[in-house]
Amino acid sequence: MFDTVLVANRGEIAVRVIRTLRALGIRSVAVFSDADADARHVREADTAVRIGPAPASQSYLSVQRILEAAARTGAQAVHPGYGFLAENADFARACAEAGLAFIGPPAEAISLMGDKIRAKETVREAGVPVVPGGRDPELAAAAHELGAPVLLKPSAGGGGKGMRLVRDLAVLDEEIAAARREAAASFGDDTLLVERWIDRPRHIEIQVLADGHGNVVHLGERECSLQRRHQKIIEEAPSVLLDDKTRAAMGEAAVQAARSCGYRGAGTVEFIVPGGDPDAYYFMEMNTRLQVEHPVTELITGLDLVEWQLRVAAGEKLTFAQDDIRLTGHAIEARICAEDPARGFLPSGGSVLRLREPSGDGVRTDSGLTEGTEVGSLYDPMLSKVIAYGPDRATALRKLRAALAGTVTLGVQTNAGFLRRLLAHPAVVAGELDTGLVEREVDALVSAEVPEEVYAAAAAVRLQGLRPADEGWTDPFSVPSGWRLGGMAKPLAFDLRVPGLEPVTHEADGAHTVTEDRVSVTLDGVRHTFHRAADWLGRDGDAWHVRDHDPVAASLTRSAHSGADSLTAPMPGTVTVVKVAVGDEVSAGQSLLVVEAMKMEHVISAPHAGTVAELDVVPGTTVAMDQVLAVIAPAEQTVEEEVSA
Repeated sequence: MFDTVLVANRGEIAVRVIRTLRALGIRSVAVFSDADADARHVREADTAVRIGPAPASQSYLSVQRILEAAARTGAQAVHPGYGFLAENADFARACAEAGLAFIGPPAEAISLMGDKIRAKETVREAGVPVVPGGRDPELAAAAHELGAPVLLKPSAGGGGKGMRLVRDLAVLDEEIAAARREAAASFGDDTLLVERWIDRPRHIEIQVLADGHGNVVHLGERECSLQRRHQKIIEEAPSVLLDDKTRAAMGEAAVQAARSCGYRGAGTVEFIVPGGDPDAYYFMEMNTRLQVEHPVTELITGLDLVEWQLRVAAGEKLTFAQDDIRLTGHAIEARICAEDPARGFLPSGGSVLRLREPSGDGVRTDSGLTEGTEVGSLYDPMLSKVIAYGPDRATALRKLRAALAGTVTLGVQTNAGFLRRLLAHPAVVAGELDTGLVEREVDALVSAEVPEEVYAAAAAVRLQGLRPADEGWTDPFSVPSGWRLGGMAKPLAFDLRVPGLEPVTHEADGAHTVTEDRVSVTLDGVRHTFHRAADWLGRDGDAWHVRDHDPVAASLTRSAHSGADSLTAPMPGTVTVVKVAVGDEVSAGQSLLVVEAMKMEHVISAPHAGTVAELDVVPGTTVAMDQVLAVIAPAEQTVEEEVSA
C-alpha cells in the first residue's frame, strides 16, 4: 500500500478522498489554486501545495504543476477524484512516466471509453446494446437522418456539460456551436456526437469494480433519472424499476463492457432505459472514474469505493466475488449546488456566512465547505452532497427530506429547499421517474413569492438594529420602546407593508426574538423560526437575502437610461462571447452576449428591436450579478404606430 497520495482535485471530493486516506493511515497531499488557499481540503490534508492562479487551466488542469507537486512531496500515487483530469488519458500516462501510480484505469481504457463513438463500437462487439447515433464530421447529417429530437453530447466528457437536446432541427447549427463552446471549455475538446433521443427515459447506471488480476464484479445499479439540464441532482440505489432478473442482466452487460476495454479500478457503465420497457436498455457511455453518486452504492454494499480504488492501484486482488455482494437497504443522495432556483437556477456565489450540515443516524454529508468559504464562478457549482440511508426507500426519502430541511448555507443561494420539495413530489415518492420529470414540474417546485413571515422576520431584525447598545444612560427618545413624555404609549407595534400583501401589524412585545443566529416571529398565532446571518434568513433549506429598499435610489437607477433597456448579468461570471458593437442595429430576441459561470453558458438577448447604445464589456470581462453589460435604445416608432398610440 502507498505511504503518500496526492489528491489532484478540490472541494467535496478532495475532502472525501482525504477521509479514506486518513482512515488507512496514508499521508495526504492536497493541491490548491490561489482561489482555494484557505479551502477545507487544504486544511484537512497533511500537506498542501500551491499549484497556480485561480483559473483551472493554470492550476487544477496543469499536468506539469501537479506532477511537480507530487515530486516535491514524495507522493507515490495520484488520486484524480472526478472532473478536471480524472478522465484524461494523457494525465494517466504522464503519471506512469513519472513513476506515479494513477488511481484509476489504464490510460488505454480511459482513451477508449472517453471517445464515446469508439466506446459504443467496442461494447457493441461485446454484445452490449447501444443507442443509435452518429459523430463528427458528419454530425449534422446524422442528426437529420435520425430525425428530431436528438441529443448532442461532447465526445470527450460527461456530467451534462455541453449536452443539448434539439427538438427543432432548424436551430441545429446554433445548438452545435454552443455545445462545442461548452465542450471545449469543460474538456479541452469540442468533438461532438449525436444520439437518438428517447422520450421519458430512465437513466440507470451500474457500478463496476475490477482488479489487475482479471476479476470484475458489479455492485448493483443507481437510479439517476432525476436530472435538470441533463445533470443529475438526485441519485438512489437500488432502482425501483428493476427486478432481480433485469438487474443481473444489466450488471453482466456492464461487466462485459468493462472487460472489453481492459478496465481496472472503479468505473460506471451508464444505460438509458425506456420507462415502459426496462428490458430494452441501451449503453450510453462509461465513466472511467469515481462517480459523484458513489456514496449510495457504498451505503447499500458496505464497501468503501475509494479504499478499493487504492487497493487495486496498489496491485491487490478483490477479496470477494459477484455472489458475495449483497445489496441491503436503500440510499438516496441530493447534490447541493450554488444556484438560485428563483432565478432560473442561475449560478450563485458569495461568502458562506452560516453553515449547518446534517449528520446523525442514517445521514451522511460529503462537503467541501466551511464558514467563510468564498464560492466564486470559476469552478463547478456543486458544494456538497447529502445522503440518507434506511431499511427501505420510504425511510430513506423521509430522512433525506429532514436532512435537507436542516441544511443551512447562508450567504450563498443553493437548491436545498428545491430538492426537499422535489423529494416530496407524488411521482418521486411513487418511484415514477424519468429524466424529464424535473423540467415538467419545475414551476410547481419553485416559487418566486416570498412568504409573509420572511418579511416579518426581516422587520424584526431591522427593529432590533434600531435599539441602542445597553451601555450606560440612553436617551429615551432614541429607543424604539413606545416611551413618551406622558409615559408609555400602548405596546409598540410596527406595520409591515409589502406590495401585494395585506398590511400586517406586528406586536413587538414578546412576539419576536432576535439573536445573532436566529429570528423568531409570530403571525396569526403561529411562531416561525429562521436561521440568520447578517442580512440573510434561512428555513427548511431555503434562504432569502433581505436588503433595505431605498425608493429614491431605485428611481434614480431606473431613470439613468431613460428610453432604453439595460441588459444586466444574470449571474456572476465571465463574458465569453460579444456579438455586437456600439451602433449596431439589433432585432428582438437576437443573441448579443454570452456569459459563462461554473461551466454553464447563458445567452443575453435583445429585449426588443433597437440600437446598441452602450457596450461595457469585452470577451474575458469578469462581471458581477446584475452588472450592466449593454444598453439597447428602442427603435423609433413609425408614424402609423404613433397615430395608433
